[in-house]
Amino acid sequence: MAAVLACGTRATLSHGSAAALWGFGAERPERIEVSLHASAPRRRSGILVHRRAALTPAELTIHEGIPVTNPIRTLLDEATRLRPMQLEREVNEADKLDRVNPETLREALDRYSGQPGVAPLRAILDRRTFRFSDSDLERYFRPLARAAGLPEPETKVWANGHEVDFHWPELGMVVETDGLRYHRSRPRDAEANGGPCQGSRLID
Repeated sequence: MAAVLACGTRATLSHGSAAALWGFGAERPERIEVSLHASAPRRRSGILVHRRAALTPAELTIHEGIPVTNPIRTLLDEATRLRPMQLEREVNEADKLDRVNPETLREALDRYSGQPGVAPLRAILDRRTFRFSDSDLERYFRPLARAAGLPEPETKVWANGHEVDFHWPELGMVVETDGLRYHRSRPRDAEANGGPCQGSRLID
């Protein structure tokens, strides 16, 4: 809030600092980012200032008392500089926190056609490649599964009364990637209930 106030009445928190305020980005206290109108002075001691054409009222809001770009505008700004895995992580976190869901984000991108950040987000949201994940381990696992020749799995689905990380129903296979400490009761539960997938083996 101090950074926004220091930049004047038309300033708004944006980019990585906005993502951190919304909860789906990493906080960087040493790099507070604020957006100002293009005509405003650029230099602010200790603040990374982005000069840009006026943001529309729909792109601005107040969160926890601080003027900030809305989640969609924030993700567009982040998409111009994050690596694909980092961007996917923020999209997933934004969805988990109910900031914006992938379908709403996908529809919003049509209104921003041609703007920076749209293409990377479209690639992440492509229905053939985007999958919900709750951990970095799951995101690392998907390329390994593809390299092994496996088809795209269903993710975060229920199978025989259990929520599983990865499920290949046509192969009768389930893979859990969160580690044993998150699934200590799974083997016993699986034995009692016939397993997450009949005829399959639970893998931690």
